[in-house]
Amino acid sequence: MPLPRFTTLAPLLALLLAACGGGGGSGGSGAAACDVATQKDWLRDYMRDWYYWAGQSPDPEPGGYATVAAYFEALKYTAYSGVPGRVDPWSYIQDSASYNRFFAEGKASDYGFAVNGREGMLPLKVRYVEPASPAAGRLLRGDVIKAIDGVPDSVLIAGDFALLTPSRTGQQITLDIERDGAAQRVTVTAAEYSLTPVSAAATLPGQVGYVLLKDFITQAEAPLAARLDAIKAGGARDLVIDLRYNGGGRISTANHFASQVVGALHAGKVFTTLRYNTRHTGADTRYTMAGASGPAFERIAVLTGARTCSASELLVNGLRPYARQVVTIGAASCGKPYGFSPRESCGNTYSAVNFRAVNALGEADYEAGMTPTCAVAEDFAGVLGDPAEKLTAAALDYLRTGACPAASADERERASALAERARRPFAEPGERRGMTAD
Repeated sequence: MPLPRFTTLAPLLALLLAACGGGGGSGGSGAAACDVATQKDWLRDYMRDWYYWAGQSPDPEPGGYATVAAYFEALKYTAYSGVPGRVDPWSYIQDSASYNRFFAEGKASDYGFAVNGREGMLPLKVRYVEPASPAAGRLLRGDVIKAIDGVPDSVLIAGDFALLTPSRTGQQITLDIERDGAAQRVTVTAAEYSLTPVSAAATLPGQVGYVLLKDFITQAEAPLAARLDAIKAGGARDLVIDLRYNGGGRISTANHFASQVVGALHAGKVFTTLRYNTRHTGADTRYTMAGASGPAFERIAVLTGARTCSASELLVNGLRPYARQVVTIGAASCGKPYGFSPRESCGNTYSAVNFRAVNALGEADYEAGMTPTCAVAEDFAGVLGDPAEKLTAAALDYLRTGACPAASADERERASALAERARRPFAEPGERRGMTAD
């Protein structure tokens, strides 16, 4: 039986994923044979049985669809609130090799950098570089991209980001960038590499801990525990969690993280409950806090944005009943309280929404995204975790003063507009779709 996930995986540039659930779930094998007709029949039966919106979603005859992917699209729920077209924006199919590369191996196969393309804004900037990727040491956060393989930034920002998604390892792209006012040309070669899910952690001024979590994968759990133990030992009682670029992953990893944050005080209490459809209430699963050494963090400030999705949102929602204060700084999150118990069939992994995840209070009311406590428009500059970086500085100010940083009406309007544009599902190639599973 595959483990449920709270994610949004898409095979694009820097595959961003979502969160994972666990327990219960849809067991069993895939299609009996891999011809298209048999796969479509299997998929119809599976969606009728385990899809969260089974009985409410379309159920067309499979004969009119030439491919399994086209039929999958036709079976999706069509009354989803808050998205254009109202079609389930989360369920997806991915080839099993790339799916397992991320979830089982903790690896990616790409160039290793991401841009601020969802915002549709110039200058086009590098917003994140994977530390062990081909781009590491060649590109820096804040580099301004003028062109990629000769395609100018104005064309790229209009939506042509296919250049950022390599079709194979060894493929190269050449970027014309501007750094500190100087023009440079950089070539990056796609390769497979190990992800660095916890890429920054520190104790910041005011005895505030900071930890950046990029991916909810099992490879994050040991470094998370070590980093949080060190932060606690340094005397920090408040914590900034940077989830602005975290699309999700495993629920079990989110539960592990939450247990470290609340310490032994809330051991055994419910972190989240996965609720399946009415056919499978027996599969409903509770995750409980494991407890951890050291005291609990008292106040939590989470850095969020449109790419904060699935397991990331589940972590925020799951902590709220227990921490003295949980605030969010940045922009609205993606809005995905749903997750998957993925099913493999004929070389593909099907992540159809299987459950809704609620916290200990039974709450999961954020389909429109989690509205930030303090709306702050990111500038995609500065080192992540530096006390002077814009969102980090805003979180420190809030923890120190209890007030949001002053912002002009123009800045607030810009922040809202950028957040709304960026929240459109899967708008930027190279993003992992919001995911949750285990």
